[in-house]
Amino acid sequence: MKRVLIAGAGPVGLTAALTLARGGVPVTVLEAGPELAAESRASTFHPPTLEMLAELGVLPELMTRGLVAPTFQYRDRRGGAIATLDMAVLAEDTPYPYRVQCEQSKLTPILMEHLLRHGGEVVFGAAVQEVLPRAGGVRATTAAGVPFDADVLIGADGAHSAVRRALAIPFEGITYPERFLVASTDEDVESLLPGIAPINYVFDPEEWLVLLRTPDHWRVLLPTPDDTPDDAELARLAGRLRAVADPGRDWKVAHSSLYRVHQRVAGRFRDGPVLLAGDAAHVNNPLGGLGMNSGIHDAVLMAAALLSGDSAAVDAAAERRRQVALQHVRAISHGNWEKLRSADPAAHHAELRALAADPEAARQHLLRACLITSLR
Repeated sequence: MKRVLIAGAGPVGLTAALTLARGGVPVTVLEAGPELAAESRASTFHPPTLEMLAELGVLPELMTRGLVAPTFQYRDRRGGAIATLDMAVLAEDTPYPYRVQCEQSKLTPILMEHLLRHGGEVVFGAAVQEVLPRAGGVRATTAAGVPFDADVLIGADGAHSAVRRALAIPFEGITYPERFLVASTDEDVESLLPGIAPINYVFDPEEWLVLLRTPDHWRVLLPTPDDTPDDAELARLAGRLRAVADPGRDWKVAHSSLYRVHQRVAGRFRDGPVLLAGDAAHVNNPLGGLGMNSGIHDAVLMAAALLSGDSAAVDAAAERRRQVALQHVRAISHGNWEKLRSADPAAHHAELRALAADPEAARQHLLRACLITSLR
């Protein structure tokens, strides 16, 4: 293979690039921005993702920047802890029976450094605008009119993928009826809510939420009405946080953002010499931390298929990843949303307590929730 182009220098694009470069394939990554994105975005790494990053030689550096989360918790907004799941039950299934909490913006520089060390190339300010499959390969042209030719192009350029749009690939699904508001806080949330785990899913029929720890902050995710002004919602954030736990003053908020949430899967993940991976191929709500993880799995498995030189293997990998997006990622993340916003959350409490009390039932649940079963 002469060269592979990758659109997008996020964790998915750079993982694909590093996998190929380590296999001896020349790789050029085209990134629309002037530098690597600095936003927090995804922050949870599941066990099979840690296994893949270990194979790529980047896990030790990620571990020094992240924190290990061996448990996660289901809570009731008023009644406190319902059930705590201990990922130690996965000890015989993976060498990493825990999640690692670390913002994706801390992983991408590590991936790029390793990619450059293996001879890969990253071009910034190079937003792919046009994609033209050609005999024996593909040409990608940037917004500045610069053409790049290669045997294969991997579109890892996000939910609004120019690669996917250029090929008119359908991106069908739903938009959720509420926006998600995410606030990063410097508060000592553990002292405000004693006994919480690093990751917490909080049931409430009026306002569910998610609380999770990252190395730099605690992050709070709150559902927010779809039809209200952003400024009004950001203005009432202080009161909403004090309703979670009240330190006697407003919480210290480092930054906050509002965004719409979609659940969509591309009609196909391969179109001749073009592959789609990560958010360019599938998007889902963030409940369960599946988006970045499944995208990294796309990257590693599709790149491995390309390295095999077998077109049928590439077809099979692309279709398998699409089925995982439909049957695992979409089903699990949407199910998490439905449970959290249930009008009768207490109906789930006994089920969750029984799950936590039964190690084998917890193991089976975690094998699916952490995407291990989607790979094996």
